[in-house]
Amino acid sequence: MSTKPGLLDKARIVASPGFNRWLIPPAALAIHLCIGMAYGFSVFWLPLSHAIGGDTPVACAPGTGLFTLLTTRSCDWSVSLLGWTYTLFFVLLGSSAAVFGHWLETAGPRKAGVVSALCWTGGLCLAAIGVLQHQLWLLWLGAGVIGGIGLGLGYISPVSTLIKWFPDRRGMATGLAIMGFGGGAMIGAPMADLLMKHFAGPGQVGVWQTFLVMAGVYLVAMLLGAFGYRVPPTGWKPKGFRDSKHSDRGMITTRHVHVDKVLSTPQFWLLWGVLCLNVSAGIGVLGMASPMLQEVFGARLMGGSGELADMVSADRAKVASLAAAFAGLLSLFNIMGRFFWSSFSDVIGRKATYMVFFLLGIALYAAAPLAGDAGRVGLFVGVFCVILTMYGGGFATIPAYLADLFGTQHVGAIHGRLLTAWSVAGILGPVVVNYIREFQLSQGVPAHQVYNTTMYVLASFLLLGFLCNLLVKPVAKDRFMSEAELAKERALAHEVAQREVLQAGAHSGATPVGLVVVAWAAAGIPLCWGIWITLVKSLALFR
Repeated sequence: MSTKPGLLDKARIVASPGFNRWLIPPAALAIHLCIGMAYGFSVFWLPLSHAIGGDTPVACAPGTGLFTLLTTRSCDWSVSLLGWTYTLFFVLLGSSAAVFGHWLETAGPRKAGVVSALCWTGGLCLAAIGVLQHQLWLLWLGAGVIGGIGLGLGYISPVSTLIKWFPDRRGMATGLAIMGFGGGAMIGAPMADLLMKHFAGPGQVGVWQTFLVMAGVYLVAMLLGAFGYRVPPTGWKPKGFRDSKHSDRGMITTRHVHVDKVLSTPQFWLLWGVLCLNVSAGIGVLGMASPMLQEVFGARLMGGSGELADMVSADRAKVASLAAAFAGLLSLFNIMGRFFWSSFSDVIGRKATYMVFFLLGIALYAAAPLAGDAGRVGLFVGVFCVILTMYGGGFATIPAYLADLFGTQHVGAIHGRLLTAWSVAGILGPVVVNYIREFQLSQGVPAHQVYNTTMYVLASFLLLGFLCNLLVKPVAKDRFMSEAELAKERALAHEVAQREVLQAGAHSGATPVGLVVVAWAAAGIPLCWGIWITLVKSLALFR
């Protein structure tokens, strides 16, 4: 006797005839815009670093052990300790995506989206308790670990679904969703700033209250996104689409590799290297954007001359504001690149797109020191804005690259495993930049020149990435699943064939256009607000 599928089951969300596939990207955006606040969490570090001492932070005694730092309520946390939350975000994102990717393919995007929402917002609530009780271990556990698991599930939840809904525009579809992850901080950071100012008062920095409010907002938005997911029935294709038309370039397969076999293919590890090296170069710059601009140009940012260390405090504050605008501008170009490059890859192919990333990136990293030495602020800013489009574009294009090579059946799970490259890059890139900078300073190199060697090292990363991408070839035929194996996997994934949907007499009315407009407005208006705030702040760089 058959049982009716549950509310979160994959079989419950198979789309009926007439469903408008353009409802899926805003559902994915709703989740990605929420979890993307992970990029903006640094807005909390300074307030939390003086939560006890107020205007005069109470430093912990030198030599205080880690256990004491995690549990003490008598001294303030350092920014470096708080920053480990950021590291935990991306380590857990990559590892949880790898561990739960295959489960997601079976459970479906709705269930994964709901679990993601509960982990991300529940983690924020636990972090709020940690801040209220001044227990660093609770902040790390809540936001970093539990929230990081929510990041991983939320990040990959729409990938497979979008690729199956948009076989004709794979790059564009994944770019739309992953663009939201880059844009989450542009909405969340100014919102958090406004909330902290509202809740701040005597003895209060307003962080734990902000966590709770944001958790409530994010829970509603993410659940709406998760319940907006639909999967196409097996065999569905958009009108006029033919596989043969899109497979004649050799790099796009119509067959499927099982996730358990993908690690034995050289293509997976080559793409792992491609993503890791591209992200390492970009994230190294993104993490040091503000101090880099200040140290390279110093007083020249204000039309004067001299090193940053020689400036009076009031002028240094003005330079810091300009550098913050620079960081915001880079975030904006990061987002733009996610949509532009992934869409462009639908035209020229994924391999060619990464060739552009690496060759153009090498030239730009090599040119950055020349722009800095020449004092050309606008050129320097422009170079890194273009670099950050390719950093974001690399994230958005990789799911389509995986689908091209390995097929769509397990692309979400394969993408999850590949994201371990992001976890490695999140450590490698900042470490390279920070340690080279410290070494250069210890050797007496002037502050405005300490990033020159770093730029050449990052350019060498891109050269290695270029070689990895150059070696990518179509997957060997013996790696693909047979028709019997594919049918078994589809049964395990609770897929429903298109003919079964039609035979069941499912409602075939077309999706109302108004619903599509409302869904896009709900996701697009907050994103446009965040972009506007960023642009207004960035204008100071060009005055």
